[in-house]
Amino acid sequence: MKALTLILCALLSAPSMAGQLAGKVIGISDGDTLKVLTSDRQQVKVRLSQIDAPESTQAFGNRAKQELGRICFGKSAVLDVEGEDRYGRTIARVSCAGVDAQSHMVQAGMAWVYDQYVTDKSLYQLQQQAKNARRGVWSDLKAIAPWEFRQASR
Repeated sequence: MKALTLILCALLSAPSMAGQLAGKVIGISDGDTLKVLTSDRQQVKVRLSQIDAPESTQAFGNRAKQELGRICFGKSAVLDVEGEDRYGRTIARVSCAGVDAQSHMVQAGMAWVYDQYVTDKSLYQLQQQAKNARRGVWSDLKAIAPWEFRQASR
């Protein structure tokens, strides 16, 4: 009984994955992953939710990383945390100095809406605008979605 009580206490006092974090962007891994130093000096690796940017070895991979860096690196960020992925990264909607990173990356043609995980359906309209304007990945008629690229690489 004592062990059960300890487990319940631990579960009840464990921090919830959902919520909001704030900090400064100190690193960019690729077009949909960055590192944030929080106000309590914790480094958090963050995967932008609902979008998928080209892999680094894929066409536009480096440009996507540069674009995310341009809008986020060295800037304050607010993270609306949605959970954690299988690699231990925090999954969040990210706003860098007031710019919604997901919306920006999709609108710039530097990321796809990740159909499997999207909840903000307005991202599809931004993607269609980027396609119509042939921005970023949409300028390449042979562009493959990152999830298909990863599947083919296995």
